[in-house]
Amino acid sequence: MMRPLIGALALAIGWSMPAMAQQEQVVAVPGFADFLAVDGDAVWATNKGRVERWARDGLKATVPMAHPCGAMAFARGTLWVADCDTRTLNRIDAAAGRVAASIPTGVAAPDGELNVVAGAGAIWIASDAAGAVARVDPSTDKVVATIAVTPGTSYLAFGFDAVWAVSLKGQTLQRIDPATDTVVATIPLGARPGFLAAGEGAVWVQEQGDGTVARIDPASNTVVGRVKLGATLKYGDIDTGGGKVWLRTTEDQTFAVIDPATMAVTARVGKAVGSGALRYTPAGVWTSAHDIHTLSWWPDPAAIAK
Repeated sequence: MMRPLIGALALAIGWSMPAMAQQEQVVAVPGFADFLAVDGDAVWATNKGRVERWARDGLKATVPMAHPCGAMAFARGTLWVADCDTRTLNRIDAAAGRVAASIPTGVAAPDGELNVVAGAGAIWIASDAAGAVARVDPSTDKVVATIAVTPGTSYLAFGFDAVWAVSLKGQTLQRIDPATDTVVATIPLGARPGFLAAGEGAVWVQEQGDGTVARIDPASNTVVGRVKLGATLKYGDIDTGGGKVWLRTTEDQTFAVIDPATMAVTARVGKAVGSGALRYTPAGVWTSAHDIHTLSWWPDPAAIAK
């Protein structure tokens, strides 16, 4: 009964009401639920020896795999996920709940720090630590091109009609033109760059060693700003949507929200729960916390981000 009174008092004195975001719904997930891909009102998560489809009311599907790893892509009823044991890209029929194809692409980061992404009618995966990104035709399940990139490239995103590829080792972001399957720009980054997202007018890259998120202008292919989040941004994840940038962190909070218009951190949500992933939807934000074996659903992103 005290909550309405507290809320009224907070509004009266101008508090930002961070507690409003604490409508967190926690789902217990045995194992090591980590990377996420949105599938309607549910989410796919990598786990030990399997990928799983979870909704807010529980487990919906399980697909066995040797070692599913890295961020996944979900497109047209198909889940695309790397396997770090078999070094393959796997096509999962979401409706049937089974592996429909296993493509021997190679995997550039067998520790699981990588992304599989969809765009320009293709699926893309960093396939060799020496510096290669494979382009897969989803209609044939074949590698149709291999693009030379900076050694150590493993993090990818698709947006602004381009594939964006980050090398932690080389501290670069490269722009791949899918029309020519060539690198058309190389952009230097800060310390230990990692996961990235393309949206809300820019490409956003975690600079884990500096505790910053770099903003890259896709028109000029240059870094045009940085947002400082903390001392470091170890691990975590990043996504865009709803006019905001959503950043999963490992220290101080579960995730933070960046306003791309002001380059300000507008919210820090949840307690620190270790490493995990994040995906935005208009209805809510999904986060994973593999160290405490949970998924969380955070409803009403617009209210969270204020």
